[in-house]
Amino acid sequence: MRGALSWPFLRLYLLTLLYFSANSILNVIIPLKGESLGATNTTIGIIMGAYLFTTMFFRPWAGHMIHKYGPVKVLRAILIINGCALILYTFTGLGGYFAARMLQGVCTAFFSMALQLGIIDALPDKDRSQGISMYSLCASMPNIVGPLLALGMWQTADSRYFTAAMILIALLTGVTGYSASMEKKEAEPAGGHPGSGAAMLHSFGQLVKNPHLFKCSVLMLTASLVFGAVTTFIPLYAMQIESGNAAVYLMIQATAVVAARFTLRKKIPSDGKWHSSFMMAIMLMLAAGAQCVSLSAAGGTVFFYAGACLTGIAQALLYPTLTTYLTFVLPKYDRNVLVGIFIASADLGVSLGGVVMGPIADLSSYSFMYTICAVLGVSMIFFAYDRRKIARPGL
Repeated sequence: MRGALSWPFLRLYLLTLLYFSANSILNVIIPLKGESLGATNTTIGIIMGAYLFTTMFFRPWAGHMIHKYGPVKVLRAILIINGCALILYTFTGLGGYFAARMLQGVCTAFFSMALQLGIIDALPDKDRSQGISMYSLCASMPNIVGPLLALGMWQTADSRYFTAAMILIALLTGVTGYSASMEKKEAEPAGGHPGSGAAMLHSFGQLVKNPHLFKCSVLMLTASLVFGAVTTFIPLYAMQIESGNAAVYLMIQATAVVAARFTLRKKIPSDGKWHSSFMMAIMLMLAAGAQCVSLSAAGGTVFFYAGACLTGIAQALLYPTLTTYLTFVLPKYDRNVLVGIFIASADLGVSLGGVVMGPIADLSSYSFMYTICAVLGVSMIFFAYDRRKIARPGL
């Protein structure tokens, strides 16, 4: 096999699968643990949101550090810290969970940037979208079985299973990560690129000045808010739906993500052009999925699981499409930092899905909260439309 499916890249995808296995378990355990201790939706949302809120702040810096030291060195250092964060979950309560989520957020900023930028640099243009799609696919695969394992651990009321799972994931991730390698297709000296504080501030200014980065970031931020609301509150919302099961929902959604990313990976545009109809269709699926989840309180599991399929497909297509587009249209000299800023918008959105939607759920209901998510999705359908042909800058 060649290109995005060659052995060196398959090993990176395996590492991605192992790394995100912990989150597939924690995303179910933490809300259930919080509710059992009497925490409000607002508190649970803050704890869950701390993870990617922290990740958001470190993304741009991670892009610079990876460019300066290389993805492999950064990756190996961060896996040690990640192992410490996972072990912290095994002997602390909600306060410790909050600290561990922040520490894990720092690790994820560097891990995902190292993997994605390493894949982008190593693959030729024609295979770039496939590589990003495969990375995203493997990041989602743990969510197929992770929620079921988490519920099993929770129902046994024996913390030893959870402890063993966290330690095992930490060890396997570390061993696999230390054997990984990434070779850039063209070497570039780090000294000639911006990395100072002034240059970083200039890069943040591009979020508003660069129309490509602005449009993609707004779409990703809004969609991720919906994804975050689903991840944080579905384990609690499912209890209000007759025959509803959070593990089944998350498994269906993850299966839809994995199936769509694998079967449609070659359909994702990799030409540096903005495809309005494609993006509008994705946002329509997102809005429909959120509304189905909202209606499931009255309509039952048919709407509930239909929402899982629709949001899963939307999630599968949105991120690799926008990321691939940006790798073509952003200026090459500070592309790493700007891609980091874009991914930070996704982190912020997921975090806001818990932090902002938690109080709304407390004041109203989960169903009303997901209706708001659907309205946000509809607004992005119009935002995704662009009849202008924005010229791709020279690289």
